[in-house]
Amino acid sequence: MTLRIDISGLPSERVRFAASPLAELTAMLHVLAEPGHHPQFAGWAADVWAGLRPELAERLREAEFLWRSSQADFLIPARPRPTLAEELDDVDRIDDETYVTAALVTTCGSDRLHFPGASPLTDTTARERALDVAQARGALQEAFAERLLADPAAVRARVRRTLEECAEAFFDGAWAGVAVQLATDLRLKNELLRRHGVGAALASVSGAVTLTPDGDSIIVDKVQDKATAARGAGVTFIPSVFGRPHLVAVHAPGWHPVVQYPVAEPSPAEPVSLETVTLRLEALAHPVRLRLLRTLARGPHTTGELAHFWDLSSPEVSRHLAVLRRAGLLTARRHGRYVRYTLNLPDLTALGADLLAAVLR
Repeated sequence: MTLRIDISGLPSERVRFAASPLAELTAMLHVLAEPGHHPQFAGWAADVWAGLRPELAERLREAEFLWRSSQADFLIPARPRPTLAEELDDVDRIDDETYVTAALVTTCGSDRLHFPGASPLTDTTARERALDVAQARGALQEAFAERLLADPAAVRARVRRTLEECAEAFFDGAWAGVAVQLATDLRLKNELLRRHGVGAALASVSGAVTLTPDGDSIIVDKVQDKATAARGAGVTFIPSVFGRPHLVAVHAPGWHPVVQYPVAEPSPAEPVSLETVTLRLEALAHPVRLRLLRTLARGPHTTGELAHFWDLSSPEVSRHLAVLRRAGLLTARRHGRYVRYTLNLPDLTALGADLLAAVLR
């Protein structure tokens, strides 16, 4: 499953790398809402919550649906500005219908709410659908959706004021600390882009972001099958420190494609693709293969030994071993006449973490 961004005919200068204060604040707010996704920032999150004024903490919780499970598209700018205030000014210029629809899609569940040809601000059916979906997700979501539809201007002003107060409470200090990391990453990306082209720059973003061989599309390994196109405005890549391990993508119709990617750690591990994780899960789904792995966990074995141990035919064992090898869970080594199979214990041990990383991307 992938997100495909069509960049056919797009000049290389329209693939831009830039830092965004608003996108990084959004990443921080996600950490505060979902600290379990970011154990490396658990201490930071606890300290921030402990220091927040009760009224600001309450307002963060009432609007957290804009950044908790996914991020509202207007919080990840296609044209980053130097300051948070400038980016919030850009958000203010978005019309109510665009803002409200993006907020409701995020609040109500990103793929469950669509308004084809109808605005929930003016169309009764679209409005009722939005409220029904929000209600199913909980009382807080329903209350936020009701306020947003009843008085979008008031909610927009309240959200902006909340973000501005977050800057004073914790963002400004944290931003000063991460800005150097972001600037260093951007120098590398833009130098690669200038000297070696889009493919090299994307390869340095993540193993989960690639350029197709024809150079016409960017592929992002995500738990979704989506497609979008970078038209005249191009596509923007925004580095994030607090966003790790997520790859956040803006791809909805009407929005310029944006990918917020995690700045690499000093010794980053190459991400395992969703395809590989799926192969491994499917390989483990068969009871016979689990029995074979149980034996192989005790040491290397040949096909004949495994067949004898489990009272199976050699061809049957060979078929199961082939599935496990394709999934990268076994290593085969020849010793004279015999081929012995060894369990790839590190990759099997890491499967849970790899699955979580693929899902969180």
